[in-house]
Amino acid sequence: MDDASTGSDSDYSNSVGSCPPERVWISWFLSSKGNEYFCEVEEDYILDRFNLTGLNTEVQHYAQALDLITDNLDDDLDDEVRGTVEISARLLYGLIHQRWIVTSRGLAKMLEKYKKADFGRCPRVLCHSQPLLPCGLTDLPYEKPVKLYCPRCEDLYSPKSSRHGSIDGAYFGSTFPHMFLMVYPHMIPTKASPDVGPASSPYGTGPLPGNTAGAPGGGNGGAAANSGRNAAVGSTNVSTAAAAAKADRYIPKVFGFKVNEIAKLQRWQGAVRDRQITRLEALERGDS
Repeated sequence: MDDASTGSDSDYSNSVGSCPPERVWISWFLSSKGNEYFCEVEEDYILDRFNLTGLNTEVQHYAQALDLITDNLDDDLDDEVRGTVEISARLLYGLIHQRWIVTSRGLAKMLEKYKKADFGRCPRVLCHSQPLLPCGLTDLPYEKPVKLYCPRCEDLYSPKSSRHGSIDGAYFGSTFPHMFLMVYPHMIPTKASPDVGPASSPYGTGPLPGNTAGAPGGGNGGAAANSGRNAAVGSTNVSTAAAAAKADRYIPKVFGFKVNEIAKLQRWQGAVRDRQITRLEALERGDS
């Protein structure tokens, strides 16, 4: 996993003279290219050691990294040591950021960024440029990069920029997007199209493409589709059912617990998926 910040130590050194006398390191970090997803963690939160409980076991050179973040690090360190401390400071700030953005003040700052679509918009056409929220697949660093969660289609996407795609997902955590929508329920988008109603939808309520049963002159369309599907299933050595069973699914969690309403929906989706897998297995065996 690449470091979250793309700025170099020399960039930081050159920026010290141009930044205000306070919050030099944090200002430099937030202004570095690739760190646009981060919000500013307030100094009072960082200086409250209770908020940093347990981080000293996860970050090397913890004390020096904290001093660097709060602009209290001695200047007499050699370049090699300072470079190591800089890497630790980025990790420490990211882990503090994970905790900060699920507080009331942190959520308010992320709300401002969400309203401006700073995290990007959903690439899915039927989501109508819905703003995204950053989300980690795990709360542990150096495991998975950050993903973007769409509240409309409830799916995950990778950031377009490689700079953003290299950010550690632990710096946002698995809880944030779902806590955000619980605190701000008015920000949950509707599933319906904002401009097109069901009656005027291009897909309407008619049969799916390829299903011509009941259509004029299409009485055998369903049989033809089934025969074509069976031929396709029998023409490959790859098990469609096995591939479907191995498909990964994203499960929203808040502090490790499944979100209740989404959990109900996913239990239903899981049951439907199991029935489809059983059906595919039967087709592959050639059962009637």
